[in-house]
Amino acid sequence: MIRSIHAAQRLDSRGNPTVQVDVTTDKGTFRSLVPSGASTGSREAVELRDTSNPALGGKGVHTAVRNVEKAIAPHLIAQGFNVETDLDKIDDFMKELDGTKNKSKLGANAILGVSMACARAGAASMGVPLYEYLRRQANVKTPYIMPVPFFNVLNGGVHSGNAMAFQEFMIAPVGAESVTDAIWMAAGVYHELKKVISTKFGTAATGIGDEGGFAPPIVHPHEALDLLTTAIANCGYTGKVQLGIDPAASEFFRDGNYDVGFKDKTSNVKTPQQMRELYQSLLSKYPIVLLEDPFAEDDWQSWIDFNKECNIAELVGDDLLVTNVERVQEAHEKKACDAMLLKVNQIGTVTEAIAAAKLAYKFDWGVFVSHRSGETTDDFIADLVVGLRTGHLKSGAPCRGERVVKYNRLMDIEAELKAKGEGFSFAGSRFRKAQKL
Repeated sequence: MIRSIHAAQRLDSRGNPTVQVDVTTDKGTFRSLVPSGASTGSREAVELRDTSNPALGGKGVHTAVRNVEKAIAPHLIAQGFNVETDLDKIDDFMKELDGTKNKSKLGANAILGVSMACARAGAASMGVPLYEYLRRQANVKTPYIMPVPFFNVLNGGVHSGNAMAFQEFMIAPVGAESVTDAIWMAAGVYHELKKVISTKFGTAATGIGDEGGFAPPIVHPHEALDLLTTAIANCGYTGKVQLGIDPAASEFFRDGNYDVGFKDKTSNVKTPQQMRELYQSLLSKYPIVLLEDPFAEDDWQSWIDFNKECNIAELVGDDLLVTNVERVQEAHEKKACDAMLLKVNQIGTVTEAIAAAKLAYKFDWGVFVSHRSGETTDDFIADLVVGLRTGHLKSGAPCRGERVVKYNRLMDIEAELKAKGEGFSFAGSRFRKAQKL
């Protein structure tokens, strides 16, 4: 039984306000902190901000906090739900209380904060770790699969101040023997990358973007990929550490074309066909195993055409799908991609995120769990990726506390499973189909 629910305004990693929720049961008090995105899909659940209040640039969340305490808490507590067994009922009740399709009345940030905190309370009531509680909630099989972490070590797009249009360049230690080994391999490459950048551009170029990745003065994707392959080779990891790219193409989609010069106002416009040719060129030259949001969220035809020919890398929909079962269903019917990015705050409840993942699995897709650029020190997604057996996640660079807290939690989970003698394996090169292992 839920005894009390309290909320407060706290800071995210960009210094913006976010929602913190505390749910108290007879087992204790359980906290969540809600993340926020910079590049967001237009169909994401609505993050409620105090836009009419000029304080903090209109980004305050006092209204969302008040909605937790005044609109959600008394009604939810009165229902007498059991957090151990009723997370789906709790989430459904809050959706009905909101009454909108996109959670715009109460705010997805208010609703998600309660949902995540209730999941933690449910795990405590059940006497199991959060990852096991989420596994049971999703009815996913065992043994556990530890994920391949994808580290965003070079930033561009709206995450950084350089002229690079593409938002993220990631390293993926698929050749590691464990998640712990993978994290230390990535940390080594990250430090070597800093040396490579410093040598080429000077130490002033080693500043970092929103997600902890470096943001050197580069413009073209091949420049980023060359820096990465050099750092990987210098560490002796060629073949063991592969690459991923998230262009976040909706951010530079203009009138049916793509302006990859949008950040420095040079107007370098490419047609969808030219973008497809660019991606194919990169896939042929570099060890890229994942490509996320290469086209805009409503440029369906480009997605469909490229999916027919993209047989090397996992093709992941983020803004295209927004962790929403209706968009996942539509993308499946149109054969637009073969993987879904899972961001819990895109949809606004834990159980809806799980439902989207299960639908993706039904279609034999991959599921790629993700943080947001405006992150918190909440490590919820580390348990989620293990509980759902998704096989891979991204949480930024091996740098900045709000990023590494997820990686540290994964190492803790792995150590815990070893200590208990629980069966598990590392996804490695099989990350795309981890749910089948």
